[in-house]
This record gives sequence, structure tokens and C-alpha cells, in this order.
Amino acid sequence: MFAAIGIVVILVMVFGGFAITGGNLMAVLGAIPHEMLIIGGAGIGSLLIGNSLPGLKAVGGGIMRAVKGPVYQRQDYLQAIFLTSKLMKMLRVEGPVAVEVHVEEPADSDLWKLYPKLLADRFFVSLVTDTLRLVLISSGTLNMHAVEEVMDNAIRTHHRMAERPAEVLTTLSDAFPALGIVAAVLGVVKTMGSIDKPPAVLGGMIGSALVGTFMGVLLSYGIVGPLAARLKHVLEEDAEIYHVVKQIIMSSLHKHPQPLVIEAARTSISHHNQPSFSDVFAGVQGR
Repeated sequence: MFAAIGIVVILVMVFGGFAITGGNLMAVLGAIPHEMLIIGGAGIGSLLIGNSLPGLKAVGGGIMRAVKGPVYQRQDYLQAIFLTSKLMKMLRVEGPVAVEVHVEEPADSDLWKLYPKLLADRFFVSLVTDTLRLVLISSGTLNMHAVEEVMDNAIRTHHRMAERPAEVLTTLSDAFPALGIVAAVLGVVKTMGSIDKPPAVLGGMIGSALVGTFMGVLLSYGIVGPLAARLKHVLEEDAEIYHVVKQIIMSSLHKHPQPLVIEAARTSISHHNQPSFSDVFAGVQGR
């Protein structure tokens, strides 16, 4: 939401400031469609060259995610703690057979159905179920450090893939100033071909050419670059929920006391989403 507001603020302040100081706004607006045809078209072309169709779809989804903000809020972190804690308690108290149905068929699990938002996150489900599947088939011989390494690798791989749209946007942002110069140079070439025109006409043509440089810089540093940075921040924040899962599973496998398990998970959450210890403990205890 704030990303959309920020874009509006940039456009209003830049073009409004130009108009207030006596600039001919219509001259700029009249040149933008032609300059954007060159800059935007070249930008789209570079995206097509450097990405596959799934990659382009991911970029579109990444832009929407940057605008909407993080998926997970405080209540979702609480639910992640409750769900994972229940599964680990079930494993400890009732044994592997009781957990197996929730691991093999999570979509049919009554426990998972209590947390539909988490069930909709395919990586969240796979992180929990695949890790517990390793525990179930190991028959108590699994090395705890090996489990942690597997979880860390899974989280890193997922995060690296999720960050690719942000990397594409960063590359595009870096290219826009140069593409703006390309548009400006073409405008100058056009102007030089009309050198016999009156000074007023030549001035307008040169001004239109400079709009290309202006739009390239504005798109880069005012819109696309900040969107890429925002997307990275959103992805990093949402990734915290996977570290919550890791902390609960690993602390439980090490047979740590429940308060320590809770605290290990709770403290891996950013402060603005971090629930209080009492809220988490009461929820885990079913109060």
C-alpha cells in the first residue's frame, strides 16, 4: 500500500514542482509517450532477453507483492508456532504413527485445516512435512545437526529463488538511465536533421529529447529501484516464519524444555510481529 502511495507522491512532487516553478508541463507530458515508447520498449525487450516466461510471471508477482507488503502478520506467526508445536508434541507423546497422516496427506489433515493460510504456503508445508518425514524414517538414528543443515539448505534455496524477481528489477533499474540516454540521443539526432528549423522549434525538439534522460533517471531511482529494495525487505520479513518452524523442530528434537522451545521460536520474529511470551505459551498450552 505504501509503495503505491510513494509512487503517487513522487509523480505529484516532481511534475507539480516543475509546474509551480513555471515549467511548461504540457511540453513534458507531450514528449513522454514518445520517449516512453523507446525507454519502456527497450526495457521490456531486455526483460524478454534475460528471462524465461516463468521468470517474467515471477517479476509481475514480485511487483504486486512489493506493493501489497508482507504476507504474514503477528497472528500468522502465532499459528505457525501452535501448529508446529502440536506436531512435535504429537510425535513425542503419541509416536510416529499419529504424526504420519499429518505428514503424508496434509491437505486431508484435520490439524492442518485449522490453519488454512499456512496450508496454502507450499514451501511452509513441505518444510514441515519433509523434515518430519526424515525424522519418522530415521527410527531415532538421525543426526540432529544433519537435520538442521537440511532445513537451512531448504530455506536458503527457497529464499534465493524468491529473490530472483528483485534481482531482475534491480538490473532493470540500473539499465533505465542508459536507456533514457539512448532516447535522448535519438532525439538529438532528430533535432540535428531539422537544423534549418526556427530556434523555437529546435528548442522544443531538444527539450523533448531531454525528457528521455529525465524519464530514465526517474524510473530508475524513483520507482523501479525502490520497488526492488521493497521486495527484498518483504521477502526477508516473510522468510522469518520458516525460521520459526526450524527453531521449534530443532529445539524439540533436542528435547529442550517447552519454555525454551517457545522462546527460541518467538525471538526469531521481528519485533513488530513478535507475540509476547505469555500469548505463545498460553496458546501452546491450549488456554
